[in-house]
Amino acid sequence: MKEDVVICRCEDITYGEIVDAVRGGLTTTEEIKRILRCGMGPCQGRTCSRLIVRIISQETGVPVAEVRFPVVRPPSRPVEIGVMAAGGPPDGNPSGGEYDAD
Repeated sequence: MKEDVVICRCEDITYGEIVDAVRGGLTTTEEIKRILRCGMGPCQGRTCSRLIVRIISQETGVPVAEVRFPVVRPPSRPVEIGVMAAGGPPDGNPSGGEYDAD
């Protein structure tokens, strides 16, 4: 694959950058995610994770089945920044009662 092929479209990370990172010692998807930000864009790795796993496998010789996918930590539900800034929902229910932003 050519060095300039974009693997992570959200963060504009190329094949060459990922290969350089693996050759530089980053051998897990979590390390690559933390350093290069692959999988941290709007798609949350849905587009690039499998490609990155394959690149790690090719560069390290570890079978694809043994390369772990990055941990995904989506919010349980969207929270508006104003709610967090105010210290919680206006109804005072910290357990997450219904909150209407309007």
